[in-house]
Amino acid sequence: MADQYESESAAAARWRMVEEQLRARDIVDERVLAAMERVPRHLFVEPALKYYAYEDRPLSIGAGQTISQPYIVALMIQLLRVLPSYRILEVGTGSGYQAAILAELAEEVYTVEIIPSLAESASARLEALGYRNVRVRQGDGYEGWPEVAPFDGIVVAAGAPEIPLPLIEQLREGGRIAIPVGIARGTQDLILGEKYGGQLRVRVIAPVLFVPLTGKGGAVEQ
Repeated sequence: MADQYESESAAAARWRMVEEQLRARDIVDERVLAAMERVPRHLFVEPALKYYAYEDRPLSIGAGQTISQPYIVALMIQLLRVLPSYRILEVGTGSGYQAAILAELAEEVYTVEIIPSLAESASARLEALGYRNVRVRQGDGYEGWPEVAPFDGIVVAAGAPEIPLPLIEQLREGGRIAIPVGIARGTQDLILGEKYGGQLRVRVIAPVLFVPLTGKGGAVEQ
């Protein structure tokens, strides 16, 4: 049953996800759509939830964290306008799903996860699935990954009260950052920032709800 699901039913579910939840809305980047159709999201959620993996909703991945709904993953990555030569930083690895999508699109992906168990399991999962262009670090994503900066794009999968300064500094000139900003577990906006002249120009894309960023850049619960 599991093998049949993974080879047939899951592939069909991914196709429906792309056509009905992404392409039918405002996801127009064909490379993003193709990557979303290739990556097996059901392998990045808790086993008991795999039959819900291609519904457009967040799902638990353990440790009090969630995997974002497919539409939001696609939207945030589309905002980065990833080219095959890009080096991308992800803050908040979670189960590794968004990193896998990014790995389909970029030359190098660096992803930071503050929860040790998630960092370890995501690293093993990505390696098992053959993603050789992803490096996972356990640590505080607020600090970014300065040793390998600058980055062409940065995506943050957790809500922050403001855009962390280290991430702005590690973004290359002309680079883009997509990040939820707002009160922890309260009102948040998905922000797109573009760096010009060393300054970040920002605009609000959509209201969102993410788990809060923890560590040095953690939001205060209200």
